[in-house]
Amino acid sequence: MIVFDLGCDNDHRFEGWFSSSTDFERQQKENQLSCPLCGSPNINRLLTAARLNTGHAAQPERESPDAPAANAAQYANFDAARMLKLISHIVESTEDVGRAFPEEARKIHYKEAPERQIRGTASPQEVDALRDEGIDVIPLPVPPHLGGKTH
Repeated sequence: MIVFDLGCDNDHRFEGWFSSSTDFERQQKENQLSCPLCGSPNINRLLTAARLNTGHAAQPERESPDAPAANAAQYANFDAARMLKLISHIVESTEDVGRAFPEEARKIHYKEAPERQIRGTASPQEVDALRDEGIDVIPLPVPPHLGGKTH
């Protein structure tokens, strides 16, 4: 696994985990990447400070493999298994409204529809418009194998 510092055209910074630099380049070329903060598809690698692994620093031991790391509270530092578990929980406990997401979010916000947890798709412009109306929206990277679940 390789971790890259990434950024979008809205100056949001975040980390991306890839199997190789070739994997990152392929996903970028195929427009499979988006900003987790605003949903922008315009993602670029940022300059990173070099890290040398000399093998001399002792790694702290965890009590168990399931024990959270000291820095697990940060979204970008979750390991892949924890992130998948979190995303799976969100997918299972929300209603997928698909492309109707912006419209449904507004109906719920303005109390024209029953309060419920929803997910769906929206363009970066639609996300910006929802936020301008005071509607909280969080982009979520849903893996393809979980994307087809309707509820």
